[in-house]
Amino acid sequence: MKWIVRPSKLSGAIAVPPSKSHTIRALIVAALASGDSAIRRPLLEGDGASAIRAAVSLGATVDMRDGDIFVRGVGGDMSLGTDHIDMGNSGTGLNLFCSAAALGGRRRRFDGDASLRARPVRPLLDALAQLGASVSIESAQGQDLPFAISGPLKGGRATVDGISSQFVSSLLFAAPLIHSDTHITVQNLHEQPYVEMTLWWLAGQGIEVECSKELTTYKIRGGQGYKPFDAVIPGDFSSAAFSAVAAAIGGSPVMLRGLDFSDTQGDKEIFCHLEAMGAKVERGQSEVTVYGGNLHGAIIDLNSTPDALPALAVAAASAQGETVFTNVEQARIKETDRIAVMAQELGKMGIEVKELPDGMVVRGGRLRAALVESHHDHRVAMALAVAGMNADGETVIEGAEAAGITYGPFVEDFSRLGANIAVDFDVDAKKSKSFF
Repeated sequence: MKWIVRPSKLSGAIAVPPSKSHTIRALIVAALASGDSAIRRPLLEGDGASAIRAAVSLGATVDMRDGDIFVRGVGGDMSLGTDHIDMGNSGTGLNLFCSAAALGGRRRRFDGDASLRARPVRPLLDALAQLGASVSIESAQGQDLPFAISGPLKGGRATVDGISSQFVSSLLFAAPLIHSDTHITVQNLHEQPYVEMTLWWLAGQGIEVECSKELTTYKIRGGQGYKPFDAVIPGDFSSAAFSAVAAAIGGSPVMLRGLDFSDTQGDKEIFCHLEAMGAKVERGQSEVTVYGGNLHGAIIDLNSTPDALPALAVAAASAQGETVFTNVEQARIKETDRIAVMAQELGKMGIEVKELPDGMVVRGGRLRAALVESHHDHRVAMALAVAGMNADGETVIEGAEAAGITYGPFVEDFSRLGANIAVDFDVDAKKSKSFF
């Protein structure tokens, strides 16, 4: 699929999609709980669908009605489910569910698409091996996926590389169900707010966890369990970044509905970053309005909010002066190397970008229309669409279907705001074209 994007003036209001991170955490807790849980207004497409498949593969019963998910958990019986778990493109789902799969003695094989196969999982697998898991990696070409894993985990002590917070969260979700106590030491912790989100879920379940103030050491009492719950998934601040940046660049106000600033999501800091660049932000109880203006460069630490990099890079491309994004080396191990990819694609659009080992320097300029590529990364696809709305001429984004991983109705939502964006399912053959 390709998107054809032309210069656009956005204004109005938009409902933010459900949080991917909360949806996957809700599904793993519900799948492991004893009893029936209700997950309301979850993310059902893309990464949400992959997590639903994983829950079923672990043996949970999942029913979807009227946009909600109803889950009957395995209640400690880890012999249920299937031997194969396909995670599609979901790195979060892969990482969170693989520790859960190691709770039992059944050997389960994890796999995913080509993009997921290129992502590192070994630091987590090494930590699970320290806790008693048996791991077999199939590839001889250095890829960590596909792999097979079996337990049961025995507890004890493990050290894990925190370059991805998902490795830490995965261990934290599994550890309470191990019979013995577990001690976890984290080295090189990144993305701390996502670990805080996991701890929020555990606290809501009454799980006993002792941790250091820096969130680098943990003691989790063994022999605990998850109980059924009924929860509403909040809006996704990571997905909100794209409409927020579009408003900040374009000048006209855009209201984003369904956001709770008391939530643990780290990407709510996107609005502080935009304010630092000169945008005006008005926060309400469940909505936020962004007013654009003459954006200017800034120095922005993205360690806690790496998913905001693609969208903010586009904001920087439209700002006066240089913007420096720092302390975000983990952006290189997401769906793609987002530092390299955004430098490459913005370069095609006439923007000067310098890569740093842990970030990038973007010199604002005039965006030119170009043929660009998503690299199968949902956030790159959506960021380039926002760039195209502010570029001269017609921008074509190849691989735009990647946006469906977290934001299925992106085109429809942005079209209602005034975006001039078309979907072409086969541009070369001129087949099946639809315009919004």
